Amino acid sequence: MALRHRLLVAPTPPLFFVLSGPSGVGKDAVLTLLKSTESRIRFIITVTTRPRRPSETDGIDYRFTTQADFEDLLSRDELLEYANVYGNWYGVPKQAVRDALKEGRDAMVKVDVQGAATIKKIIPEAVFIFLMPPSLEELGNRLRRRYTEKPPELDIRLKAAAEEIKRCGEFDYVVMNNSGGLKQAAADIRAIITAEKCRVIPRHISLP
Repeated sequence: MALRHRLLVAPTPPLFFVLSGPSGVGKDAVLTLLKSTESRIRFIITVTTRPRRPSETDGIDYRFTTQADFEDLLSRDELLEYANVYGNWYGVPKQAVRDALKEGRDAMVKVDVQGAATIKKIIPEAVFIFLMPPSLEELGNRLRRRYTEKPPELDIRLKAAAEEIKRCGEFDYVVMNNSGGLKQAAADIRAIITAEKCRVIPRHISLP
């Protein structure tokens, strides 16, 4: 009875969600939908040295920074994870995650599969979600419509995607992003968030 009473009154500790999947699967589009409905979540913005695309906004899509500033974050051990992806550096700032958890707010970050694996070693109690394309063929079509990769780069991304999909078993949840199914993918992730909040034994996130 005492345990039941404590579960009823104790606030759920803040959670850290990690969204990943192959390039072009629709992670940014899903995040845009989630941001419009999930005010309780702090969406962590990745830092990158990649040049900004015309459709992107600094501080919203990414925090675009110089190589020197990125190296400064590295030297101060202020990146939760970082990786060189297709010649550009990406990293998750630790302080933004710390601030969200300290405020009692859930946090969510979008990273590649390699980055998710790194975070899992540091914060195994995070919630890991893999966004899955309906097929490699459809993924290739999405990348072509994006007009951001040349044919050789596209081939590299598709080969990498095939290997990344094989690692979906390392994640807690897999969400399918079918063609025209973006709203459903976002709804599935919201359902995961709700389910995690209903756990009898909640996850406790500790960030070093």
